Amino acid sequence: MVLRVKYLIVTIALLFSVASFLERPAYGYVDPGSSLLVFQSVSAFVTGALYYFRRRLKALFIKPKTESGESGASL
Repeated sequence: MVLRVKYLIVTIALLFSVASFLERPAYGYVDPGSSLLVFQSVSAFVTGALYYFRRRLKALFIKPKTESGESGASL
């Protein structure tokens, strides 16, 4: 098992080194607003997830109210 992990690590390192040596220059243009679009997408996802799980998140931070007048067993 250890030998397979070693072979996997060596293979990944070899592929990474070959990919870096055979690199070609990219003549492309990235618009400065592209990063803002990525930021907006990530923030919308996080906000949507927080809104969706708001009750569970609220239960983590707020202690549930208990009535002090009643005992645990009611008949």
